[in-house]
Amino acid sequence: MARASEQSAPSGIGGLMEPPPDIFDAQALDLEFWLRPRTIEVVRPASKERAKLLYWKDGEIIESAYQDLCHLMRDVNGGNETRNIDPKLFETLWGTQAFVQRYGIDAPLEILSGYRTPASNQKLREAGVPAARQSLHMVGRAADIRIANLNAEVLGGLVKSFRQGGVGFYYRAGPKGGWIHADTGLQRTWKG
Repeated sequence: MARASEQSAPSGIGGLMEPPPDIFDAQALDLEFWLRPRTIEVVRPASKERAKLLYWKDGEIIESAYQDLCHLMRDVNGGNETRNIDPKLFETLWGTQAFVQRYGIDAPLEILSGYRTPASNQKLREAGVPAARQSLHMVGRAADIRIANLNAEVLGGLVKSFRQGGVGFYYRAGPKGGWIHADTGLQRTWKG
C-alpha cells in the first residue's frame, strides 16, 4: 500500500495532500532552479571587496568569472594567496543565496573565510580560533559565510539541506551574530 505522501489525490475534497515543503529545504527545489544562469553576489568584509558575477550559464562555468570568484576567496589574512576553489562549493553558495532570494532576502553572501594557506590556518589555531588541523579551507573546499538578516541556525539548516558536504554552526552574540562553515567534504554537522 502506498504511503500518504505517495498517493495521488485530487486537490480539494477527501484526498490526502502532502504538507507544503519546508521553506528551508533545498531538496524541494525543482529542476528549473538548477538550470537557470547563476549569478552570485558576494562581499568580503576583510578586504572590503564586493562583486556580482554571472559565473555559470548553459551548463558551463564562465572561466573569467570563476577566476574572479577564486580571487575573492583568497587568503586575505595570509599574503593574499589564491587557489582554485572547488566548483561544487560555489554551487552550494549560489544555491543558498538564490534560494533565500525567493523569500525576499536579497542580500550579498558574506565570505568571512575562504581559502587559507597552511600557515594562515595555523596562526588562527594559535590565536584560539576554531580551525581544524586538516581544514578543507586549505584545499579550496570550504568557506565561512553569513547572510545579513538570516540567523546562523536558519542559514546552516538551509546549507545542510543541499547535502553537499559538511556544515559547521558557529553561534556568536553581537550585531553580526554567528556564521556557517560550508564545505564539500563528507556530510557531517557540528557546532563550534
